[in-house]
Amino acid sequence: MRAPILFLLFAGGRLFAEDVVLENVTVRMAWNLSGGGLTDFQLKEQPTNPFTWEEKSTATARFRGHFLCLDRWGAPSQAEISAGVPFHGEAPRVEWRRLGGNAAEADMAARLPLARMAVKRTVKLEGSTALVTEAVTNEAPMGRVFNMVQHPTIGPPFLDETTVVDANARQGLMQASPMPNPELPAVVWPQALKDGMPVNLRHLTNDPMPNVVSYVVDDAHGWVTAVHPGQRLLLGYVWRTSEYPWLNIWRDVQGGKPSARGLEFGTTGLHQPYPELVKKGRIFGRPLMAFLDATETQTRSFQVFLLRLPSGAPSSGIESVKRAGAEWVIRTREGQELRVRNLL
Repeated sequence: MRAPILFLLFAGGRLFAEDVVLENVTVRMAWNLSGGGLTDFQLKEQPTNPFTWEEKSTATARFRGHFLCLDRWGAPSQAEISAGVPFHGEAPRVEWRRLGGNAAEADMAARLPLARMAVKRTVKLEGSTALVTEAVTNEAPMGRVFNMVQHPTIGPPFLDETTVVDANARQGLMQASPMPNPELPAVVWPQALKDGMPVNLRHLTNDPMPNVVSYVVDDAHGWVTAVHPGQRLLLGYVWRTSEYPWLNIWRDVQGGKPSARGLEFGTTGLHQPYPELVKKGRIFGRPLMAFLDATETQTRSFQVFLLRLPSGAPSSGIESVKRAGAEWVIRTREGQELRVRNLL
């Protein structure tokens, strides 16, 4: 079997493993081992990469594309900041290493020294979809609370004023709402509120506010999609809500144009340090953190797909993503259907 392609980068006197590339006749997928992010995913017949966004930083390991927030989502406490704990946890701030694989499958791993956690990721590529499984281990002799949030972030040219985001989310809260009850007033997807006026989060033009809104998903599986009608390109995710009960939508605008959209799903929907999460406990009946016992390993998975939309009238978005036996059936708002194998 052909091994995954590994590109190397020499910087600052050190040799960094840069990209692990998986590919088949349909797609190319690249994971950057400096931070562990999915930074390239494109159809070979249409080489547009949704994951062009990256953090403005000189750090080698930084937020790029779809990265993993672990052991937290958002800011540490003041005491943790003083101890060097980074925003969104250590997973996107450390060097990952490749463990093995082939052209269609790769294993990679990282250690989080401050959190005393380890994560192993397996990526299996099949056609234009991939299954990503991550096992997180507590290396400490004591149990602890933690959070794990997938942070897919799309950028231009896939992202522009015409890009449409859809999901099966339900009740939501705006992160800018004051504690201790940020869920008041509650909103329902795709609605949010700005100064008491409704905002439709399916769209983003020149105003990112409210820029972070979090929703619960009531179904057994959550899904989120982004469609660029002109490019006829569809990016989507599916996951088990027993593992990731929250969907968090982040929006950013630079120079009056959409620059980033976070399609984030995970174990929490409150962007606060752990002292606040522990005090609050739950919102809309969903937990705001997970617990990992001493030496315990927990495994969570998601499926990502990239599809060319059918010819005809430009799509105005996705109506539903439903499981039908061994397939996911993706239905556009115009009634067209696409199918992709169910790998979950």
